Amino acid sequence: MCPLEENNFFTMENKSRAILIVEDDEMVANMYKIKLENNGWKVILAQNGQDGLESASREKPDLILLDIILPQVDGFAVLQSLKEKNDLREIPVVILTNLGTDEDVAKGRELGAAGYIIKSEHTPSQICEEIKKYIKS
Repeated sequence: MCPLEENNFFTMENKSRAILIVEDDEMVANMYKIKLENNGWKVILAQNGQDGLESASREKPDLILLDIILPQVDGFAVLQSLKEKNDLREIPVVILTNLGTDEDVAKGRELGAAGYIIKSEHTPSQICEEIKKYIKS
């Protein structure tokens, strides 16, 4: 069970709230999608940076989980583009990647990421717990 559910974080009104996951590994994306949907979120998937930008513009999600290594447009470029758009800049973006060097983390923060999570160091349940820090109630 996701810790968010245990804390009554997910209520009926949260069911209409959405998380966009921009992740090119279909298996990983679906794993997070299932975990988040089982806990009340609407989840939108994008498999490359360009689709991520288009989905963010169209859907206006409550949170974006963004990988860095993506086809077409990398995650850092996606993040920069999101933060340059008036209607998207306030959406919290949490980088969810296996790139964990100090330089990568610093670059993500400089570009406006609300958070930085290393996939290999967190279970899906731990990621559920982490993301509640970034969702506006």
